[in-house]
This record gives sequence, structure tokens and C-alpha cells, in this order.
Amino acid sequence: MKRSTFITACVLSFSVLLSSCTDDGVQEQSHSQMTKTATGDIRETTKSIEHLPSFLSAFEEEMAALYQQAAEHRELLENIPCYCGCGQSAGHKNNYDCFVYENKKDGSVVWDDHATKCGVCLDIAAESIAAYDQGKSIKDIRHMIDEKYKEGYAEPTPTKPL
Repeated sequence: MKRSTFITACVLSFSVLLSSCTDDGVQEQSHSQMTKTATGDIRETTKSIEHLPSFLSAFEEEMAALYQQAAEHRELLENIPCYCGCGQSAGHKNNYDCFVYENKKDGSVVWDDHATKCGVCLDIAAESIAAYDQGKSIKDIRHMIDEKYKEGYAEPTPTKPL
């Protein structure tokens, strides 16, 4: 990831934090492939990772770029915990779950809008992807994230051990 893209992602994350990590429940579901969970997260199915969900149209391009990068870095982010509390509140197992709920066998993707509302999710993904693109191993990135977020954040998701 280019340094400017990483910086943009961090600025975007900060603006999301300022706008709050909650959903006010005003959004309505009119798309047949879109659902809303009990926790207020929106899930939308598209035919592949190349087709981003329509809920991203309400955000800056940087948000869509980070969602695309997250989908393309599945193996990495499935090994990285999230520290926003989504393991307990939304049943997430790793940082990838903040962006993608399910990858179906036919190639379609069920996206999750959870990360659009939470700067911690966005920051962990952006930092992890940037480190991976710089050649760091998944194990080293996991250690880096665990060290950075071990204090002052929620319990990590129950991500499988490396």
C-alpha cells in the first residue's frame, strides 16, 4: 500500500471515530440482497470481491478502497484479531469479519458494514495491510497489532492462534 493511501486511510479512520461508532437505525433496507442484523450492521451480497456493496456509496472513496484491500487480503486479516469489541457484540472471529461476513462457494461475497462505523477496525486493517505490503510476515504483523492494542481497547476477537 502506498504511503499516501495509508495516510488517507488513517485520516478516514479518524473521521469515522469522530462521527461515532454507532448506528442510528435510520437506514432502510430496500435492496433484496441486503439485510440488517440485530446489532444494526448491514450485510449485502455481491457476485464477487470485484463488486463492492452499495452501502459504501455513502462514504469517501478511501473507504471503498480499504474494503477492496481487506477483501483481497483475506488470509492476512483472518489471522489478525480486532480489538473494538466486535468479538463479543457481533460474534466476529477476526478483523476480516469486520468487512466480509461470508465468502460463498459460488464466488459471491456477503459484505458487512461494521467497519464503516468503527475506526479501530479500519486502523487495524490498514496497518496490517501496509505492513504486509512492506514484506512483514503475518506472524510479525499479528504480534505488532497485539502489542499496540493490548491496553486501552476491548478484548480481542477469538482469532485462531498462529
